[in-house]
Amino acid sequence: MTAPRPAQTAMPAETVGGSRPATQGRPEPVAAGPVRPAAQARRQPVSTHGDVLCVNAPAMAASGPDGQLRGEGLHGFFRSGIRMLSRVELRLGGIEPLALQGDLSSAAQARFLAAVRTPGDLDPDPALTVERLRHADGVETITVRNAGSRPARLPLEITLGTDLGNLAEIAAGQRSPDVAGQVQSAGLRWSGRGYGAVVSARPSPHAVLAGAGVLRWDLEIQPGARWSVELHVELETAPTVARPPIGRGAGVPLPWPDLAIRCDDSRAELLVRRSLDSLGGLLLADSDRPTDLYAASGAPWRFGLAAADALWAARYTLPLGTRLAGGTLRALARRQQSGPGPFGRADGIVPGALRHAGPELPPSCTATEATLLFVTVLAEAWRWGLPRQEVLELLPAAERALGALRATAESSVVEGFVTDLGRSPDDRAGYPPAARCEVQAQAHRAALHGAELLDAFGRPGGAQWREWAAGLRGRFRERFWVDDLSGGRPAAALTADDRTLSAVAASFVHLLDLGLAAEGESLPGLLDREQTRLLAQRLAAPELDCGWGLRTLSSKSARFNPLGHRSGAVRVQESAMAVSGLAEAGFEREAGALLEGLLAAAAHSGGRLPEMYAGEQRLPDCPPVPHPAACRPAAVSAAAAAHAVFALAGVRPDVPARRVVVRPASTAPVGELELSGLRVAGEPFAVRISRIGVAVVEEASPDLQLGAR
Repeated sequence: MTAPRPAQTAMPAETVGGSRPATQGRPEPVAAGPVRPAAQARRQPVSTHGDVLCVNAPAMAASGPDGQLRGEGLHGFFRSGIRMLSRVELRLGGIEPLALQGDLSSAAQARFLAAVRTPGDLDPDPALTVERLRHADGVETITVRNAGSRPARLPLEITLGTDLGNLAEIAAGQRSPDVAGQVQSAGLRWSGRGYGAVVSARPSPHAVLAGAGVLRWDLEIQPGARWSVELHVELETAPTVARPPIGRGAGVPLPWPDLAIRCDDSRAELLVRRSLDSLGGLLLADSDRPTDLYAASGAPWRFGLAAADALWAARYTLPLGTRLAGGTLRALARRQQSGPGPFGRADGIVPGALRHAGPELPPSCTATEATLLFVTVLAEAWRWGLPRQEVLELLPAAERALGALRATAESSVVEGFVTDLGRSPDDRAGYPPAARCEVQAQAHRAALHGAELLDAFGRPGGAQWREWAAGLRGRFRERFWVDDLSGGRPAAALTADDRTLSAVAASFVHLLDLGLAAEGESLPGLLDREQTRLLAQRLAAPELDCGWGLRTLSSKSARFNPLGHRSGAVRVQESAMAVSGLAEAGFEREAGALLEGLLAAAAHSGGRLPEMYAGEQRLPDCPPVPHPAACRPAAVSAAAAAHAVFALAGVRPDVPARRVVVRPASTAPVGELELSGLRVAGEPFAVRISRIGVAVVEEASPDLQLGAR
């Protein structure tokens, strides 16, 4: 098995095996092109699929379901990529409590319950219970209750320790020696590797054994009484250490209001609520711009800013308001490269890492996806009601991104199509780029969205971008379509030597993601109507739809691997994108089947879908097989899961034209659906979809003209 993520560079948030914390994502010079990964032996990576992870960016806590932090794997309290504590082991009367239950109560908090039978206890029922309430921010409250008939007199000991390890190193399977502890006030302190960690306890322990890292209390708990202790762990950093991103401060509200959802299918209600809770735990901000929130990619492996993931999360939550989109766009505009690029020009690229693309395609650069998506998110946020002044301030960054697209298209090694943006000639020699079908879809959409923005704000170039998009559309239909006995399908990519890579992959769903245009319409797509119908059939076929969602690679491929994150696993984002794209294109039966798979998978994970899971065929009464390297939570999967439900309502605004169109799915795949707390033009918007697919708008801004289509 390889490391949890393939070797990646350029954006630290995408790196798990390097020497830098995965949570770092502050503005800094970043190479436009990826560095070629070095061949080296890798340790067995850490797996966390059985752990309970609490997340409140930039903090995280991980343990097994028994609540004990044993210093194994990823166990510990983390902040900004540093493990503050790796061990928090509790014993009562010298006995480790018997674990009864352990699970998340929210994205940021977990509850663990255990029982203890005291020596000499004649009653078969345990008299003592131990509850641990753990918050990702580094607070744990331990409560011992005595439900017996006799006083309980026994010691409580908590063993603490840490290696002050780096998350990236820990994720790759490395383990540093523990740091020696020292007594400090009402707890312990450790220092080393440029950091320090302090644990304090209230009430103060009766004894502190620094050498063993033990805090001890001698308890006497009367029948029916309880006793509690609260532990606080804090990270100390040297003044010279650059400040990493911060979490959402106490005075900064969530970038979306309280959403109320009611649905005949309770799984959809749970999925939306838990997904937004998970996404809220991943919100970060730059320390000098605390109100500009953006989403970390995911915990634990990419617990920092990955531009493409942050943009996808912002785009999928536009029905809840434009604050997350605005904050994300501003954060990335500050990071956008404006100096000389690899070809000696000001390139305008939003940095991104080199990403493994599976066994049938060469690696791709996420800078391409992020740069193109920047234009789309700005255009669609404008349609949803991002204030005009904010759009004006971000428009130069969008123009720079369009400039990067133009320069790449002009110098493409696959004539007439777009390959990876910003990769240097040396890197292209080592990893020859290909023109991928999803990149063509993203570039086509960005060109049309860019044209809309340029025209609306009186900037030149709109007509040229429309002409370029039309040319790409014609070339794509001519050269990217592969005829076969089923009627045909898109090619996965074209290579520089004019070969067609005909892998059947879930990445085809990007061809259905057309983008929001004027009057609530969709932009033109790269496929014609018949090609779209054939693609819908292909996505619904068992080779891609395993019953839990879309496999990333067809099960008929000789390189299929149900645990391959680009060669057969189910990635939630692509399945959710297929649901919305198929429904918008009129293929509601196929969309409903894929949505059912996501809802069924979510029911096995408490409504919190991970980044991905194995593409094994769905079996009755069996949960999906977990993927050992999946982020839990992941910003894109959480936002996309909610988006799949929102898409059923079909709310499509054009705030600049003071219009909103509602076109729900007529098949009503989740029954009656009510959504209130949406935001259009910054005002509350509520809609109810009946069981026969009829929409009733129950709340909207009086300035908006309502329509249906």
